[in-house]
Amino acid sequence: MSFVIGTAGHIDHGKSTLVTALTGIDPDRLAEEKRRGMTIDLGFAHLRLPSGLEVGIVDVPGHARFIRNMLAGTHGLDAVMLVIAADEGVMPQTREHLEIIDLLDVRRGVVVLSKVDLVDAEWLGLVTSEVNAALKGTSLEGAPLISFSAVSGAGKAELLAALDALLEAAATRLDLGRPRLPIDRVFTMSGFGTVVTGTLVDGTLAVGEELEVVPAGRLTRVRGLQQHNRKVETASPGSRVAANLTGVEKDELERGDVLARPKTLGATRRVDASVRVLASAPQPLEHGVELLLHTGTSEVGCRVIVLEGDEIAPGEHGWVQLYLERPIAAAPQDRFILRVPSPSATIAGGRFVDVSPQKHSRHDGMARESLERRAAGDVLQEELRKYPRGVTVAALVKATLAPEADVAALKARRVGEWLFDAGAWQIISDRATKELATYHGAHPLRQGMAREELRSKLNLPPGSFPSVVGGLSEDGRIAERDGALALPGHRVELHADGGAAAPLLELLSRQPLAPPSLSEATKQAGASAEVVRALAQRGDIVRVGDDVAFTKEAYETAVALVREIISASGSITVAQLRDRMGASRRPVLALLEHLDSERVTRRVGDSRVLR
Repeated sequence: MSFVIGTAGHIDHGKSTLVTALTGIDPDRLAEEKRRGMTIDLGFAHLRLPSGLEVGIVDVPGHARFIRNMLAGTHGLDAVMLVIAADEGVMPQTREHLEIIDLLDVRRGVVVLSKVDLVDAEWLGLVTSEVNAALKGTSLEGAPLISFSAVSGAGKAELLAALDALLEAAATRLDLGRPRLPIDRVFTMSGFGTVVTGTLVDGTLAVGEELEVVPAGRLTRVRGLQQHNRKVETASPGSRVAANLTGVEKDELERGDVLARPKTLGATRRVDASVRVLASAPQPLEHGVELLLHTGTSEVGCRVIVLEGDEIAPGEHGWVQLYLERPIAAAPQDRFILRVPSPSATIAGGRFVDVSPQKHSRHDGMARESLERRAAGDVLQEELRKYPRGVTVAALVKATLAPEADVAALKARRVGEWLFDAGAWQIISDRATKELATYHGAHPLRQGMAREELRSKLNLPPGSFPSVVGGLSEDGRIAERDGALALPGHRVELHADGGAAAPLLELLSRQPLAPPSLSEATKQAGASAEVVRALAQRGDIVRVGDDVAFTKEAYETAVALVREIISASGSITVAQLRDRMGASRRPVLALLEHLDSERVTRRVGDSRVLR
């Protein structure tokens, strides 16, 4: 088991000195840092606590100019050491770092009162009171205060014991099977190539794995892994990791990129979020304001859409949609910070609720209610509501990263591998019923509506429509007859066209094997094309050509005659059948061509034989 602890605090309060005293490793690796005696970028070290726990340490810069670097180091922390110099007390960056820790909801921490060798007991008491006042109401309220001197080593044992006690109560990082490594450093090593570092979350990485660089989308492979300067074959969630990569160059990666298994983590330019504005914020969070978003190890400009009202006042909570200047890798529940770019100041923070949201209308109460349900843990149901035309189980599970077993508890209609939110299914069902009822009213002599026409009316994709038809049939809402869709109670009523069906059948029956042309018969009977269609669908007549139709009985007689002649002589010609039927060439040729198309007969020269 491994944990990651970060430092926080004002510049020159002894954060890097503390890390060196605890680990023997100087986290300031840049020449400029050593020259100027101040931390500029993230530094890293590691140590084994008295209990045997492995701990990675991320040292952050304290200067206000390097707050962006500080924020990149706060990803994935299990605990924090807030360092406050006893001779100076709480300073501006102490407060801002504490606010950031609070917004990120880091709830395990130790306050280290450094440089205690420079003050007397009375002064230390005053500083202690000031620190407790600053912690009040934050996520570190009640955190242990440890007095420490890097000069004498006083307090080191107590600090190590306090860290042990703190991490002993920490929960083991969950392995969700979808590892994410937000990159905080990229460099090359002679003989190895590209190396990245970061704090691994949500899953285990192994040597040889193929990974995707998000948001760029390029693929790479893990050539080697290190934890605490030791080679490992696998790295567990919650640990500091260095990964040697193949297939990607240093200049193709940057801080803020995330390594993940292919297709498990999406890139987004829009997120819905719950946000809290700091009580100390210099201004409210206004609708439309342009800010800097910090999440994971990335920093990106964003525009804030306040979903209720025109602003969120200092000290208040609210819902926002954030439009990002460029895509970033993000997952639900990720924490973030919002800062004013100039003059730079932390103003708010919160957590992502939906990282692939639809665009909301402002003051949309339903959207806010959906976000509240999603934030309360009803992620799968709320994600399903985003697909009113249906979604496959696999796609829904992938989008929410939820176990497939959870699907059974949804308020949904499942048909095969397709899922429909219960409300959306009701809308589809009612709309289908209405469209078919309207169609039957307009075309009472038709069996039903063509499948493609109903799909178009319902505005459903081709992929989900077969499942919709199957589900509506199971529900008794529609019936399928000869490829047409109808209401279950619909019946073709031939009298609806003025009773022209009977005269038409009588005309075709007068000389059943030598019927008049269909156009002539329908004109004489006063029958419409709808009547002809209805009689054909019902089976009362058989159309063998555009203008030729036989009654059902006549057609059966003619087919039997064709089989009889072929059985006797081996084949049949148009002339032979014309003579036997006593008909003109027109209906006979149409009949034989129809039988060819029905694969009853096959043409050989001028004759037909049975297939």
